[in-house]
Amino acid sequence: MDLNCDMGESFGAYRMGSDAEVMASITSANVACGFHGGDPAVMRQTIRLARDAGVAVGAHPGLPDLVGFGRREMRVSPQDVEDMVLYQIGALAAIALSEGVQLQHVKAHGALYNMAVRDAALADAIARAVRAFDWALTFFALPGSELERAGREAGLTLASEGFADRAYEPDGSLTPRSRPGAVIHDADSVVRRAVRMAVEGRVTASDGSEITLHVDTICTHGDTPGAQHLTRLLRAGLQSAGVQIAPVGRGGA
Repeated sequence: MDLNCDMGESFGAYRMGSDAEVMASITSANVACGFHGGDPAVMRQTIRLARDAGVAVGAHPGLPDLVGFGRREMRVSPQDVEDMVLYQIGALAAIALSEGVQLQHVKAHGALYNMAVRDAALADAIARAVRAFDWALTFFALPGSELERAGREAGLTLASEGFADRAYEPDGSLTPRSRPGAVIHDADSVVRRAVRMAVEGRVTASDGSEITLHVDTICTHGDTPGAQHLTRLLRAGLQSAGVQIAPVGRGGA
């Protein structure tokens, strides 16, 4: 099982997350590419942290919305999405290349991810951008979503993604952050949910129903308060359950 985390989301004078502390517990880093967070210096710093920790690096493209942290939906055309995703992957890949690092994967961020989960045209646009840049990149997607379908139809290698610290709706979608309980903060609950995802392939939805959810990678969020402690517990809990932790490109999927 791969453990991924959204990182590199600081920009300018603004600090977000605990990247250096979290890096020791994860296997894949989703690095912001400057649209919803991050800047060239932060991108380089985050890539260096990942490289030195033996953590795989992926692009984390989002909507051009620093003020809203990429979590506000925007009216964008499929062509806009394809162009902005390709631009962001290319920017991160250039910096990674200068640091001797090759990108492993692409995972859309925030509202862009959630919009593409249900919008086929936007999902296809993201998949086209990834394939146009490098068809060998692994494509992170929510199981059963339009994003997963688009990646499969584009011929990309898929990594089905689960979220240990997010609530799920009965249809398998993530509970919108605008609703109470959408983000789970209790560390024990997060670890239990992750272990169930990895071992049983199941998760309890917001209405108490059980969802089948086979995942290759589990996400945690670097901007969550106490993220370094939570991520450390998450990795330890999975390993205690007999789950092997590795990046998706090295046996983690």
